[in-house]
Amino acid sequence: MDQSTTDAVILAAGRGLRLGAPIPKQFLAITGGTVVGRALDAFLGHPQVRRVVVAIGPEDADAFAAASGKGGATVTTVIGGDTRQSSVKAALDALADDPPHNVLIHDAARPFVSAHVIDRVVAQLDQTDAVIPAIPVADTLKAVEGGVISRTVPREGLMQAQTPQGFRFATLRAAHEAMADLATDDAGVMEAFGRRVSVVDGERGNYKITTAEDLLAARGGGYTVTGTGFDVHRLVPGGPLIIGGLTIQSQMRMDGHSDADVAIHALTDALFGAIGDGDIGQHFPPSDPQWKGASSDRFLAFAAERVRGVGAIVHLDLTIICERPKISPHREAMRARIAEIIDVDPKIVSVKATTTERLGFTGRGEGIAAQAAATVLLQSGQR
Repeated sequence: MDQSTTDAVILAAGRGLRLGAPIPKQFLAITGGTVVGRALDAFLGHPQVRRVVVAIGPEDADAFAAASGKGGATVTTVIGGDTRQSSVKAALDALADDPPHNVLIHDAARPFVSAHVIDRVVAQLDQTDAVIPAIPVADTLKAVEGGVISRTVPREGLMQAQTPQGFRFATLRAAHEAMADLATDDAGVMEAFGRRVSVVDGERGNYKITTAEDLLAARGGGYTVTGTGFDVHRLVPGGPLIIGGLTIQSQMRMDGHSDADVAIHALTDALFGAIGDGDIGQHFPPSDPQWKGASSDRFLAFAAERVRGVGAIVHLDLTIICERPKISPHREAMRARIAEIIDVDPKIVSVKATTTERLGFTGRGEGIAAQAAATVLLQSGQR
């Protein structure tokens, strides 16, 4: 084995659910390319890296090819596993036929790793068999119990781990065989294996894209806007009732040109409003027979795609105003269904209900109203 050889592994098999994007975040466009493409470029362009293995999901071959535009003898893809560590093991196995002396493990979601960070990690491997880049914790840390601060955690000596994490190949592979289920990253695997892990300076620019804010920063920055929506539909005899994306058994239903889902309509208008893109009536006019009886899911999904063209959905807040049906038994199912329609994490969807204390048309049970607010991060220059 050549003592100078260093290969790199890029982990790109995750699904990135917290971001709420329609495709895995590693394939999204950012400034200068795509998330995985920028990460791959950093290693392919580094003089000390011999070759790169990329772990991808079983259904992601075409997406990776489109996002990376890379191929040839220096890039190999392997099918990753359900966990980070199983993906690492698959990549290490792929390198075993012609093993390097050193291996670097990097998260595809860190597209801005610099040559300087890679240099420092590789250089430290001359003196140790495990090293990570890290940056000091900048914010004050609080331990919280039951919603109350229990103590302040001293920042001295605390670091935020980054990637690439560097290792002697043979040692890391042995550690994975013995300890892979005991840690959340490769440094942890080595710690569990009884090896010391050195630390070199990381960089704040080497951040991991996790949230919509991170993605917009990677696209050159952005700012937050809010849109609101309001809708009303009359209740008429005959069920079922369609509301919040659910079909609820009822003796009453809402009357309208489409399926009259008042909650989805309010959310749709909130998204259109956030990006200044008209309203539901403009995009889906009730005078058009093609929308007669149409599922309102289509309207909301369309609005979400319009938002993603210029930014990212951060949060949705829906309030349903009615005397009946009782919304609370259906709240969590509505949150899940709305999140499913627009392909986001249910955590960013809020569903509430209230009454008008039997005042007005909702109080008399003549109709249902809904109001919604959508928080959206817009890319710079989009408005």
